[in-house]
Amino acid sequence: MTRLWHGFAPMGAVDSAEFVLVRGDGARVYDRDGREYLDATAGLWFCSVGHGRQEIADAAAAQMATLAAHHCFGDHANEPAIALADRIAALAPLEDGAVFFGSGGSDAVDTAGKLARRYWSLVGQPKRTVMISREHGYHGMHAYGTSLIGIPANLDGLGTLVGDTVRVRWDDPEDLEEAIDRYWDRTAAFIGEPIIGAGGVLEPPAGYWEEVRRICTERDILMIQDEVICGFGRLGTWFGAQRYGVQPDLITFAKGVTSGYLPLGGVIASAKVREPFWADGAPPFRHGYTYTGHPAVCAAAMANLDIIEREGLVDRVRELEPVLAAALEPLRELPGVGDVRHVGLLGSVEFSAEARATRPTIADEANIAARRHGVISRALRGVALQLSPPFVSTPDELQAMVDGIAAGIREVARSRV
Repeated sequence: MTRLWHGFAPMGAVDSAEFVLVRGDGARVYDRDGREYLDATAGLWFCSVGHGRQEIADAAAAQMATLAAHHCFGDHANEPAIALADRIAALAPLEDGAVFFGSGGSDAVDTAGKLARRYWSLVGQPKRTVMISREHGYHGMHAYGTSLIGIPANLDGLGTLVGDTVRVRWDDPEDLEEAIDRYWDRTAAFIGEPIIGAGGVLEPPAGYWEEVRRICTERDILMIQDEVICGFGRLGTWFGAQRYGVQPDLITFAKGVTSGYLPLGGVIASAKVREPFWADGAPPFRHGYTYTGHPAVCAAAMANLDIIEREGLVDRVRELEPVLAAALEPLRELPGVGDVRHVGLLGSVEFSAEARATRPTIADEANIAARRHGVISRALRGVALQLSPPFVSTPDELQAMVDGIAAGIREVARSRV
């Protein structure tokens, strides 16, 4: 019996069948039996610079040998946290920002939700507590993010965690506009991923984000971009907001900031949001985490960003985007496939409604079958398979990833007979 409780897992089935990885190198990982796999998901969307980068491990180790850990409460700080906050603020698509660190994306969403509410309280509008999010959206698994989630299965059996949350259609700015107008004196913020990730890799219609920015500006609502997946190069720009030409009021980030080598996330607040907290005599934002600004983690992030910049990996994503698109498009013709989507180095293969109705577990079965063909993917929302490869993947590796997923889909289709 395993004592490790796996996330998002039916433990009765996992208990006797754990998939144990022991080593990684670039876009490849290896299990304890020595078998090699292409990591088409970059871990959980995060391993942008690839596995096995000794430079990041060395940076963390060097920091641990001097000041391994300390908090950033009150006036306490450390040099790696200060340097990383400056660097992220300079990269962000908003002016004069400030960075609040946590330990991952779920922390970041909780921080952003509390920041939005507290901001309105400080500026004299404490009734503004409603947060609006989108169907199919994913915002982590803390209480706030779970309450904002647009994937109903993730709320099953939990009851109400955080109130004052409203969902709108994922691709319709008019639905957002109507929701804000219904709660016009109570709405604090709208939160959305540039590209919906765990909900199926869904890119909104052209002009969507520009229209959302207009709506939020005209109604004086804070706009939060959840960049936990898209941030730090995944869409061929440092942040997804830059790809869509908008300036958010708050940005959440995680994953790619360290390529997952150590857990880190945070929120970038615009000058508008920061100002009332920085004003003379302003009360403290009574929020923080034990590992906020953890020096060894911040040192790892600095080394990761060095690699991304030195190796031109954001530009490389733009170069590889058409390669991944060309590899994925033929999968539309596979049995049971209803749609194929791709943007930047994000992709998904969605099964048709008919295929899912006939075989509700088809996505999970195809995911396991792809692994038998040497490719690690993941079922998204039970409807699609994920691709989010490391930025260092070669064109041949991208093609091999897609080929392995296609082989898995064909295998499942044959087994239906």
